[in-house]
Amino acid sequence: MLPFIRSDLAQFTAYKPHPSSNTAEPVTTKFDRLDTNESPEDLPPELKEKLAWTYQQVIETNRYPDGGHELLKDAIAEYVNESANLSSALFTATNISVGNGSDELIRSLLIATCLGGEGSILVANPTFSMYGILAQTLGIGVVTVGRNQTNFEIDIKAAQTAITQTQNPPIRVVFVVHPNSPTANLLTAAELAWLRSLPEEILVVIDEAYFEFSQNTLVGELVQRPNWIILRTFSKAFRLAALRVGYCIAHPEAIAILEKVRLPYNLPSFSLAAALVALQNRQLLLSSILQTQNERDKLIATLAQHPALQVAESAANFVYLRLQSNNSDSQNTTLQSLHQQLRSAGTLVRLLNEGLRITIGTPEENSRTLERLQAAMANFEYLVSSS
Repeated sequence: MLPFIRSDLAQFTAYKPHPSSNTAEPVTTKFDRLDTNESPEDLPPELKEKLAWTYQQVIETNRYPDGGHELLKDAIAEYVNESANLSSALFTATNISVGNGSDELIRSLLIATCLGGEGSILVANPTFSMYGILAQTLGIGVVTVGRNQTNFEIDIKAAQTAITQTQNPPIRVVFVVHPNSPTANLLTAAELAWLRSLPEEILVVIDEAYFEFSQNTLVGELVQRPNWIILRTFSKAFRLAALRVGYCIAHPEAIAILEKVRLPYNLPSFSLAAALVALQNRQLLLSSILQTQNERDKLIATLAQHPALQVAESAANFVYLRLQSNNSDSQNTTLQSLHQQLRSAGTLVRLLNEGLRITIGTPEENSRTLERLQAAMANFEYLVSSS
């Protein structure tokens, strides 16, 4: 380690984009890339043409972008109200902050709440890894609890005990995902009751990255819960993963703090323009969700018929696949082998400690994935007898 670098960073590993590729080079197009929960569909050509025109005729690359994001915030607020069937004036631009992906907003929230020994965070694993990664890079403590292995509900008793017992610094932020990644389950009634019971000095961050697929949102509760913040993204259903636009919805005072800590000019002009065009054409872009939901349900139904597999219900654009095995060592070995065999056959999926997360692709990609997975599973029939 260089002598001027924080000593605790030595134990960290940098986040690796496209972890299934196992290469320093970008993943080539020969793969079915079902490992990062992106949309399988690109922007339609007519919208790309519109954005190309905007880049050529409107954007001045020698000028800084709109640092206040006002047009985009207005459009987001309109969409938030519309998508939750709320009054058109309930949420306005004062309730919205925009970030370079949700990651920047998560980092800003951590800076605003826990930095300088002010607090630690609570997460229930398995979940989105960036909450813990970003906290650790800032020197913020991460307290973890488990989940029910059947329905993936947070271990609420352990979580409440952790909040009670964790001091110096106390837990200041609880992160949840609705629906959760990688397990694809919505928050249960018990989890929601627990979140509602938390005191106002604890920030509850509800990540709704997959809202468009679940159509289940907690936005309507924000008005009476100033300690709740909802995260969303343009990277999934809106097909803008390459352009890195995320946003959050919260009480105006919380938004004002986030505006203080975010970097100036944090979104390029082209990203701002793309997000605005996506919202203006949301009916067109979101029309593909029904196909994704149908493909997801077909994939789950087919996989559930295999006696060696456990596949959970999903409210997102991915499925979580586990093995019917009580031997954790053989299970891990089998998962790694399945992951590698799928990759060798041309399908990239996400390998996790206890399962595989498979993004829903195009119908053709999904058919190939099923064929490849069934071929790979033929080598592991012994799992049935050992479960």
